Amino acid sequence: MTARPEHLPERLARISDMQAAEFISAGLLAGREDVASIALNKVAEPLEGDDERGRLHPVRDLIEQALQEFQETRPTAADAWLAPRLHATLRLSRREAADAGLWSYLALGVAPDYVVWRHQPEPKADEAPRGVARKRFLGPHHTQAFARLWWAAELFRDGADYGPAARACGNQDMLNTTLRLDVIDHRPTAQALVRLMDHKIVQTGREVNALVAAVNASAATLMYDLIAPDVEYDPDPLRGWIAAAETSRAVSRHVLPEGPEEEPAPDESVERLAALFEGLFADVSVRGRVSEERG
Repeated sequence: MTARPEHLPERLARISDMQAAEFISAGLLAGREDVASIALNKVAEPLEGDDERGRLHPVRDLIEQALQEFQETRPTAADAWLAPRLHATLRLSRREAADAGLWSYLALGVAPDYVVWRHQPEPKADEAPRGVARKRFLGPHHTQAFARLWWAAELFRDGADYGPAARACGNQDMLNTTLRLDVIDHRPTAQALVRLMDHKIVQTGREVNALVAAVNASAATLMYDLIAPDVEYDPDPLRGWIAAAETSRAVSRHVLPEGPEEEPAPDESVERLAALFEGLFADVSVRGRVSEERG
């Protein structure tokens, strides 16, 4: 199995798509080879400055904790634990998080062993073993191993509360489907989707996929930001939270961290959309769902 990188520098870095591709071998995807970490760090570009957010080892320590915590469980269970903690450890702005080179470096230079462990497909009796998809190392934000977790935590957190993000990441269909959609940028929409999960209106993967498809299709005619307005964005809490990284402690293994002290999404807006989405869901067809009228 792919091992922890033998060389871990002091600071995080970024690596271009072209450079990253050179280190993604068939052996790595199959979990048989390690990343040539010394060679990789020779071409990687260390993050500028000397602030705490750029330190590599707190991120690696977090990965070690995740591997230890979930070694005996299904790897998918790690997403709900790791997403909010990765977000709170890195303390990035959205502009910074849009840098794909950072995520490629995390996957190849910091934790390729985690990527292989988390994303290697489960073997099937009638198939040859399959390797990790290349997009988990080098791919868009909704499929790349660490970018998907950061963006899920960012889009589903409710101000400082990571609880909704952890619950969303606990459902692979909610995590995998919604990150592809522009509609999830609207905070009350994201919170309304989680609320329907919390109320057990949607539970199975098929139900989540049907709900999200209906919500996305309805957005073509209904302007959710007008039906359920969000509060005006204030950048100061995020700036203060990022600045506080210089003195913050490592995130807890047992208690969810706290995000920026932003105002939560208005509850009235969330409730309005939750009621709307519940109605949309009632009208969609879900394979395997039995209607109340049919018993």
